[in-house]
Amino acid sequence: MGIEQVIFYVLAFIALASGAYVVLSRHLVRSVFMFFVTLFSVAGLYVFALADFVALTQVVIYVGGVLVLLLFAFLLSSKESLEGMEKIPSGLLSANRLPAALIAIAFMFLLGYVLFQIDFENLDWITSAKANGNMILVSDNTIRNIGINLMSKYLLPLEMISILLMMVLVGAANIARRQPKV
Repeated sequence: MGIEQVIFYVLAFIALASGAYVVLSRHLVRSVFMFFVTLFSVAGLYVFALADFVALTQVVIYVGGVLVLLLFAFLLSSKESLEGMEKIPSGLLSANRLPAALIAIAFMFLLGYVLFQIDFENLDWITSAKANGNMILVSDNTIRNIGINLMSKYLLPLEMISILLMMVLVGAANIARRQPKV
């Protein structure tokens, strides 16, 4: 086992363990900070999959944006709404969690069934990509190509998404600032 496999398995373990802690923890602040660890480890897994742009956007958008918004939402929420969350039944398989647990178990079995039935080396699109030499190599510079396309061909959709995100931030700030009516 090489150093690459060791690093991959360590990142996968960190992602799974911190993700499980996020789901199972009763402390909201600890869950948000463990979500931070989960997102970073998933970004590391993206690097191993040669998806460097996806790893970069994972860190910039999710870790830098969404996680900060979650922390602000927690800090700006009222004490009454946080106390209401503590009154939710907390049994391991309570009536509130049973449907989600059943769906998760069914999805896990379906995913396991599919993974054991597929021969990944003989898929049509993989064999045709190998035959045509259409494979991503470690030395390829995919971020440069994505940047050129974003700033030329897809500039209008990019700007529309940025305006939409700005409107969401303004709306979230307005909702957080609103005083409760007495």
